[in-house]
Amino acid sequence: MTPQEQETAHLRERFVRLDTPAVSDALDSLGIPGALAGIQARVAGVVTAGPAFTVRYRAFERSVGEFHNAGNYIDQVPAGSVILIDNEASTTCTNWGGLLTVMARLKGISGTVINGSARDLAEVRHLNYPLFSVAVTMVSAKNRARVTGLQVPVVVGTVEVTPGDWLVGDDNGVLAIPAARVVEVLERAEAIDRTESRIREAIKGGMSLVEARGALGYDRPWDERKAAP
Repeated sequence: MTPQEQETAHLRERFVRLDTPAVSDALDSLGIPGALAGIQARVAGVVTAGPAFTVRYRAFERSVGEFHNAGNYIDQVPAGSVILIDNEASTTCTNWGGLLTVMARLKGISGTVINGSARDLAEVRHLNYPLFSVAVTMVSAKNRARVTGLQVPVVVGTVEVTPGDWLVGDDNGVLAIPAARVVEVLERAEAIDRTESRIREAIKGGMSLVEARGALGYDRPWDERKAAP
């Protein structure tokens, strides 16, 4: 494993111990928009984190008698990546299914996020693969949509994602984090998680929520210097 792969694996281990609300709060504290609008988890209880490998699809009209595969890009995706597919939030055809899921599992890909639709959910859930999408449909993208770009910037809602930006997802949805801010966001999210854990323990011990929030720095949970000793 290269030093870069080791660093990526270490960051992933830290991210998956958190939930997306903590990461979202960290992004908010830095003024960074990150929530990918409309994206929902399709497998309950799974989490994903890793650098984005982006795939752009667009609809097209084929000529009579032609056949166009939906895309064989997965052979190019590095292990540990989170695939981000942009098909302009289309609900008319799918961009992910069972065969891609099997291959992703074999390659050690960390998950898939689709600004569009997925199918074969029974197989995806059987493999417990982290899959997130706008919608679900059984209709194939073959002869309906094709890959028009790999490793290009894509926009989901109002958030632009560049290849190498990090994606973090769980039951609450998916967030994008600019590559240059990943460590900063992660450290803040970990601090926020610790602050909320202290508040949780304080109210279990009998303190009111107002008192606990005031004493333990709920207004700036990333700044642990505010926490009472």
